[in-house]
Amino acid sequence: MMRKSEYALWALLVLAVLAAGTTMVSLARSQSASAANSEIYKQLDLFGEVLERVRADYVEQPEDSELIESAINGMLTALDPHSAYLTPKHFRDMQVQTRGEFGGLGIEVTMENGVVKVVSPIEDTPASRAGLMSGDLITHLDKEQILGLTLQEAVEKMRGPINSPISLTVVRKGVEDPFEVKVVRDMIHINPVKYNAEGDDVGYVRLTTFNEQTTENMQKAIEDLKKQLGPNLKGYIIDLRNNPGGLLDQAISVSDAFLDQGAIVLTRGRNLEETQRSNARTGDITDGKKIVVLINGGSASASEIVAGALQDHHRATIIGTRSFGKGSVQTIIPLGSNGALRLTTARYYTPSGRSIQAKGIAPEVVVEEELPEELKKKVEIQGTRGEANLRGHLKGEYEAQEGEEVEEESGSSSYVPQDKEKDTQLNYALDLLRGIKSVDTETKKKAEAN
Repeated sequence: MMRKSEYALWALLVLAVLAAGTTMVSLARSQSASAANSEIYKQLDLFGEVLERVRADYVEQPEDSELIESAINGMLTALDPHSAYLTPKHFRDMQVQTRGEFGGLGIEVTMENGVVKVVSPIEDTPASRAGLMSGDLITHLDKEQILGLTLQEAVEKMRGPINSPISLTVVRKGVEDPFEVKVVRDMIHINPVKYNAEGDDVGYVRLTTFNEQTTENMQKAIEDLKKQLGPNLKGYIIDLRNNPGGLLDQAISVSDAFLDQGAIVLTRGRNLEETQRSNARTGDITDGKKIVVLINGGSASASEIVAGALQDHHRATIIGTRSFGKGSVQTIIPLGSNGALRLTTARYYTPSGRSIQAKGIAPEVVVEEELPEELKKKVEIQGTRGEANLRGHLKGEYEAQEGEEVEEESGSSSYVPQDKEKDTQLNYALDLLRGIKSVDTETKKKAEAN
């Protein structure tokens, strides 16, 4: 059994709790730390004592790795809701999401009655080439039943190295018996951009996330819409509703695509010298066409950077409801073979210096979607979810008038109707671009006042 002093040293190594300017090379050097740091080592002694007691006296034998991981997570979640420890597996999953590509089958799936249901095969992927269809039920993977697995566990089994085979047992409506489908995994690209022409005069572009593919695919979408609509093109709708964010550099490059000059976003860390400013370069891929940006309570982080930049430069009209209000920047710090640390390192501000943290982006035209009855009841009980509602959230920085108290307010409904005919926000944007409606001046003033 380790002595308490050894536990303190182990805890110091695992938690990496070091004061600025202090490098731990050996125990002797740590013992000669300045008086200003002595309190840290006292607390680590306490941690070591508690850990020793838990390992020795807890009713069941605990796993040391789980204890340490829980301690690390407890330290980070006490900072804010977005700082966290990523295990090696979670770190790999995050890298897959940000790259937007992985070895897999190419199907969108959900879980139904304990088996995997194919929502849709992605075009030109192993799944579509193998003949999988929407509505197919996958009951076994390599002859092992799915029943009892979570959706995430089943998805992980379907992913794997490129060129590796997998056998799916499929139940299809209209086919009497289950049948086997052999699929060879290939590189799957997650396209975060969906687009189409609305009528013969408006280009609609939806960004679902900000991964490494977002800017490039958005530019391709804009170019394709230009060709489709030609001289009839009145403008573009950029739909950021329920886009949870992603990579900061992609938010900057997406904003840059619509701006000719000026700041895009400011990021400020703990120290003033850490302030960074990202500026737009010359060139607007829309050739100055009108832009409407749609946001709602599910628009967060990178989405808010884009909406805030285009709003401050009067480059777009923002329509919808108040965004989530996540105005902080997380840095991913790899920890070798031990995963990674996701740490909040800065706040970000719009070009005019507005902090979005726990405040969000207020649209110039507030348009609410009509909620179904079951959702109305849920909202009445639970309310809307935004950054300001998260326990332990980072406080925003706002310029208040003398004697004024600035109330935190972020989030709104994230409901978007599947039927475009019932999509009030989308239809308002279409009417605005077509000149059927105009931005109400008083509405705009009220939104800016909030």
